[in-house]
Amino acid sequence: MPLGVVIDSYLSMTDQVSAICHAAYYQLRQLCTVTRCLTPEATKTTVQAFISCRLDYCNALLYGIADDLLRQLHSVQNAAARLVAGSRRSDHITPVVRRFHWLPVRRCIEFKLALLIYRSLNGLTPRYLSDDCQLVSDVGRRWLSSSDDSTCVVPHTHRLR
Repeated sequence: MPLGVVIDSYLSMTDQVSAICHAAYYQLRQLCTVTRCLTPEATKTTVQAFISCRLDYCNALLYGIADDLLRQLHSVQNAAARLVAGSRRSDHITPVVRRFHWLPVRRCIEFKLALLIYRSLNGLTPRYLSDDCQLVSDVGRRWLSSSDDSTCVVPHTHRLR
């Protein structure tokens, strides 16, 4: 892949992640004033409705992004967990996230992508998705050593300019 294409895609992902974080932090600031009046369970539900949905929307497209971009998304999730738990910034956040049963952002992306592939392979998605997701053993005319693996064929695509 030419360097210009790599830089363009990195910049567009940077812009996308920046927009997600900006909107999520704005919502967190708005929710901060409201959560003082809510029960802990209502706070958790509200934060999941406004923040987690922003992190989950189209997150399969974020698969393989740079670690610094992923860290930005992860910090949004940590800020949301702090708001729900009422903990300080200096408190350790991992036990709080585990207590809420929230997957880290990277694992959410991997889970969503794995679920999409599973559904595509089992005919549970629209045809345009399941047509593009096929196992190597189903596509090939001859036996390959990879035919025994559950490996998917990645179709070639052309980037539109």
